[in-house]
Amino acid sequence: MSRFSKSILVLALAGAATSAFAFDNFSGIGRLATPAEVKAWDIDVRPDFKGLPKGSGNVDRGTELFEEKCASCHGSFGESNEVFTPLIGGTTPADVKNGRVGGFLTGDIPQRTTFTKVATISTVFDYIQRAMPWTAPKSLKPDEVYAIMAYFLNLAEIVPADFVLSDQNIAEVQKKMPNRNGMTTDHGMWPGPSAAKGGIGNGGKPDVKNTACMSNCKKEVRIGSVLPDYARTAHGNLEEQNRSFGPVRGVRTVDGDAAAVSAKPAGPSAETALATNSGCLGCHGTNNKIVGPGFNEVQARYKDQADAESRLFDKVKAGGQGVWGSIPMPPHGHVKDEDIKTLVKWILSGAK
Repeated sequence: MSRFSKSILVLALAGAATSAFAFDNFSGIGRLATPAEVKAWDIDVRPDFKGLPKGSGNVDRGTELFEEKCASCHGSFGESNEVFTPLIGGTTPADVKNGRVGGFLTGDIPQRTTFTKVATISTVFDYIQRAMPWTAPKSLKPDEVYAIMAYFLNLAEIVPADFVLSDQNIAEVQKKMPNRNGMTTDHGMWPGPSAAKGGIGNGGKPDVKNTACMSNCKKEVRIGSVLPDYARTAHGNLEEQNRSFGPVRGVRTVDGDAAAVSAKPAGPSAETALATNSGCLGCHGTNNKIVGPGFNEVQARYKDQADAESRLFDKVKAGGQGVWGSIPMPPHGHVKDEDIKTLVKWILSGAK
């Protein structure tokens, strides 16, 4: 759900909570939203920091949390292009001083990252709070979000290594964001009062005056992967790695006949569904490496070990790093023990 859609829903729920007439004409259908239900949805953080929860977190704690919950998708130090585009990089001390990323002005920016593009720190805080980690959104406590944000800000050379970010000083940090002056409201999509009338918009005045020609138009528009050709298959078929909840992304990226690739059995096995719902298939293919090893590789490594089931159970439960490379395996404490045991037996039996 987009931030705009969620805001509309919050307003609708809030209106329903204060106006009993909403259901008067539909007896037995629905009920009034409780204040607690409205509050559970109303967690967005605005650029003026309205909605910001109280809390604090330091860089050191953020480092620990990032390695535990984030690095498997974003890479160590947030600079990896392993699964998602880099979070950190492309900014300079001069950008922090000027509030505008110089690489955008000169056209020679080495890599677009989160901190080169975002203008408001509240945007990053809000997204992490609502949508991260990828396999367990909304599971982070406010102090943990503050800590991760402090770690990001330190990596971007905006704050020192001993910095403690909190609801009391985040507005001061906003004044140091590298691209804080990179967002304009002088366009028709910002319908507020114009500067001449004391506002920051332009009154909704369109910023284009062209007439649509409606000639030589394409009959069909195809949206493809933005990955370069050499990297399309680096992580298997992205189309098959979408999580089972929330917004998804991923086009078919494997080579070969499209019909053959899309041909699937009538339905997944119970174990495959469990692996999907538990977030396993976002990082592991059944027969190929994605971020972590393919299940076929795991089976081959552990097939002759008597304690394979118990060792794999502990690995999935607690996470770890170093067995299959530098990318860490995040802990999966949110998955039930009996489900982990089922998944381990399935993997060791060949994951069919």
